[in-house]
Amino acid sequence: MKLLTTTLLMLALAAAAGCGGGSERSAQLASAPSGSAAQSQTADSAAGGGTNDGIMKTVSLERTEDPATPQPQQGQNAAPVERKVIRNATLTLEVEQPSKAMQRVASIAESRGGFVVTSDSRQQTAARGERPYEIITVELRVPAAQFDAALADIRAAAGSVTAQKITGKDVTEEYIDLEARLRTQRALEDQLMQIMKGAHEVSDAISVQKELTNVRTEIERVEGRRRFLENQASLSTISVTLEPPATLIGTKGLFGGVGAAFRDGVEMGADVTLFFVRAFLALLPVVIFLGVPGFFLFRYLLRRLRARPMPPAPHYQPQPPPQDFQQPPSAV
Repeated sequence: MKLLTTTLLMLALAAAAGCGGGSERSAQLASAPSGSAAQSQTADSAAGGGTNDGIMKTVSLERTEDPATPQPQQGQNAAPVERKVIRNATLTLEVEQPSKAMQRVASIAESRGGFVVTSDSRQQTAARGERPYEIITVELRVPAAQFDAALADIRAAAGSVTAQKITGKDVTEEYIDLEARLRTQRALEDQLMQIMKGAHEVSDAISVQKELTNVRTEIERVEGRRRFLENQASLSTISVTLEPPATLIGTKGLFGGVGAAFRDGVEMGADVTLFFVRAFLALLPVVIFLGVPGFFLFRYLLRRLRARPMPPAPHYQPQPPPQDFQQPPSAV
């Protein structure tokens, strides 16, 4: 068990050293293959007891070159490194008909070996009441070798270019570093597989399997990043925005302003009328739900009041005049 722990620790240190060496090689933007066999570290199996005797005799820190492969001489120059540059461009073009211009731009990308990634069309208005106009945004992917030619074709096929931005990012150093780390992790994976084949204890196999899982996870992460850089460097992205000229957007002059103001007034009146209609329609269910029962309840109460008998009026009886009352003499 002690020997297995020591072996795993040595492999981890070797992987870290390999990654560091890959970073130094990537800083020089070149990787020269080794001309001699890799150094080996020998682990004495007798020191660990009898359980791990056959686990591993030799731990190779780097993969040995194939003997059949011719090795470069000491003074021979290393092969030039293919640079990885991610190039992107953003264009804004003024065209008479954006929809037809989009078809031309798409055909240019296809003729250069590229394709259309996304296409977005939207309607906009310069001011309230103005006629809407169309703006189209197209995202293209073309091979990096055809990037400049595709840009020239797009500019020539369209009208005037109102905005242009071209960016480039060199990822050669990162790409070389990823390749070095990937070689180191794969060599470590092979060594762990050899150790697992010679493991006799369940605990040893579990420990090796855990380390092997971590190594494979790192391999997948590095490979994913490397594939992403390859894709971005091999295919450049061109984003094109197509919009009509400013002379076709909106109206100009005094009469155009008066007409726009009149249209604004008509639309405002229509909006107010529509608001009241919507409010009435929204309150209509409430009025029906509460008004109809209320109406019948009111009629019922009114009938009850009318049907209730009225108290009789008091009967008036004239009182006789008092005794000392003297009737006035009648006029002759």
